[in-house]
Amino acid sequence: MTRKFIDCREFPSDMHCSVAISADSEEELMKIAVEHAVSTHGHSDTPELRAQLRQLFKDGMPPEHLPPPGQAAGAATAAPLHH
Repeated sequence: MTRKFIDCREFPSDMHCSVAISADSEEELMKIAVEHAVSTHGHSDTPELRAQLRQLFKDGMPPEHLPPPGQAAGAATAAPLHH
């Protein structure tokens, strides 16, 4: 089983969120990612939010440091969440 992750650092915001979350399953990652998006970023738990989040999931573990802007893997294709 491949770990999955989502990384808020890829989406700069006024709050400079540095949270990266990883889990062994998409279901577990979705649960925690939604909780974070709602409690920290003020999003509503909607099917649209969940669909956006699922598109941002990546295989593996989040990197310790992100590459410079414009060089993040998948950054050009990901639809940003508005923080």
